[in-house]
Amino acid sequence: MNKSPNVVFHKAAVTRPRRETLNGHRSINLWFTGLSGSGKSTIAHAVEERLHLMGCRTYVFDGDNVRHGLCSDLGFSREDRAENLRRIAEMVKLFIDAGVISLTAFISPLEKDRQRVKEIIGPEDLIEIYCNCPLEICEQRDVKGLYKKAREGKIKNYTGISAPYEAPKNPDIELFTGYQSIEECIETVIRELVRRGIIFRHGY
Repeated sequence: MNKSPNVVFHKAAVTRPRRETLNGHRSINLWFTGLSGSGKSTIAHAVEERLHLMGCRTYVFDGDNVRHGLCSDLGFSREDRAENLRRIAEMVKLFIDAGVISLTAFISPLEKDRQRVKEIIGPEDLIEIYCNCPLEICEQRDVKGLYKKAREGKIKNYTGISAPYEAPKNPDIELFTGYQSIEECIETVIRELVRRGIIFRHGY
């Protein structure tokens, strides 16, 4: 429920289509979901680098970075995780209106929370990308030592160990990051953006 009933939405003269025309590409959100260590942030930043070199306007929302600012007041309870994603979705919606290709790398473990994100952003403006990686490989990549702490009971409600991860049933893109190279993952995402007419690239 909106707690500011007297606030009126202002319609801008410079619209999303005008911004997209200026940018030379359409705006979209690439929502990367998967276990910690599945490669979400690595691939999101790699895709952004490729898009940037192609002349696209982009921005990556990384889970850890967002929690240093916009969501620094939130913990990791189910309620706080849901609020974290709600705030991100609302921010992404603004970036889409600005004509930007946004990339979001969040575990986002629960289907109902991801569905809420799609409702806020709009399913037509979101490409769900599932970074499918076996838990044992994610644990091997555990540079922060968080899985080890979770196994020892030092971290509660850790996704994949003491909290569930509900894999997307029908993601728009599924990357098998346990064995696919970063380059293969980048190409898969770029091809989908070209197929949808978000960007234009010779050779496809």
